[in-house]
Amino acid sequence: MEATAKVSSIFIYPVKSCRGISLSQAPLTPTGFRWDRNWLVVNYRGRAYTQRVEPKLALVEIELPDEAFSEGWEPTKNSFMKIKAPGMSVLKISLMKPSEVVEGVSVWEWSGSALDEGAEAAKWFSDYLGKPSQLVRFNAASETRLIDPNYAPGHKTMFSDLFPFMLISQGSLDALNQLLREPVPINRFRPNILVEGCEPFSEDLWTEIRISKFTFEGVKLCSRCKIPTINQDTGIGGTEPNETLKKIRSDKVLRPDKKQQGKIYFGQNLVWKENPSEGHGKIVKVGDPVFVLKKVSSVAEAAA
Repeated sequence: MEATAKVSSIFIYPVKSCRGISLSQAPLTPTGFRWDRNWLVVNYRGRAYTQRVEPKLALVEIELPDEAFSEGWEPTKNSFMKIKAPGMSVLKISLMKPSEVVEGVSVWEWSGSALDEGAEAAKWFSDYLGKPSQLVRFNAASETRLIDPNYAPGHKTMFSDLFPFMLISQGSLDALNQLLREPVPINRFRPNILVEGCEPFSEDLWTEIRISKFTFEGVKLCSRCKIPTINQDTGIGGTEPNETLKKIRSDKVLRPDKKQQGKIYFGQNLVWKENPSEGHGKIVKVGDPVFVLKKVSSVAEAAA
């Protein structure tokens, strides 16, 4: 079987809605790449902050030690995540799990308990955002966040919006950018996997793919909120690319015979079909081939 595309970039976003990290390889877990959206900034009521309401989060940079992306690596007391932002001192967060639990944390439809990263982190984010804030970590030992069973029954995620992985092709970005007065970079769309070598928007049709030896299901076209309109280098919002996406990627255009929800789509949400026979080495790398195993014949048939 010939590869349809190859992985050109891998991204994770350890703190939800903060800046991503580009990686050469990332260990797989059922809830997403390791470290992806493990942390969340919440308000005084425990509700998630995202760039939709706090675009300044786009300027918060995250650093993790290089060894954190090796298979089987476990943090020690000297392992830290570093958090930086304009005008702020560097915040160091231990990668060892904290012991304090905070109740009543919520992100979209889910609520539960999470691990509290402490007073220093709370003060840092409160000072940066100018309002009471707290940094919390997903508590996988006691909490499960299931994905919508209409799309991927039995699968789970941490603090990502809805699904553990999201894929976009370079062809789709290039096709969009040809229509924009000012091209946008891929960071507007916050994918985990960027692939190259396939036709624009071909990922719309993929329902089962293999990346290297790992099988993923394409379970739902990714509907877009306003975050793509926020410049990730400045934190300032605009109208594009969403205005253009409405003309070419709305449900009205792509799915005229289906129930209209006023949504725009860009990218494909994935879940990993974990297979015990895969053994060790559960790592996706830049350069890995992408094989399409199953696809629908038109975008109107794709789950959305």
